[in-house]
Amino acid sequence: MKNTLKNINREDFMNFFRDDEKLNTLSSDDRVEIFLQILQGSSDITKELLNELICDYNVHNLRISQIK
Repeated sequence: MKNTLKNINREDFMNFFRDDEKLNTLSSDDRVEIFLQILQGSSDITKELLNELICDYNVHNLRISQIK
């Protein structure tokens, strides 16, 4: 596959991300790939973040509990 990517800066990325019309050009697989790769590390994944995600997507059959 020919590499046709150009360098984009943070502002370009965020403008794309915030534009529903452009964002809708991404496939479901694209979105999952971005979702799985975007966080920097394990410390970014918290019970609060997962609960917010579940709430935002109206997922009612899951519950996050924290085990120390």
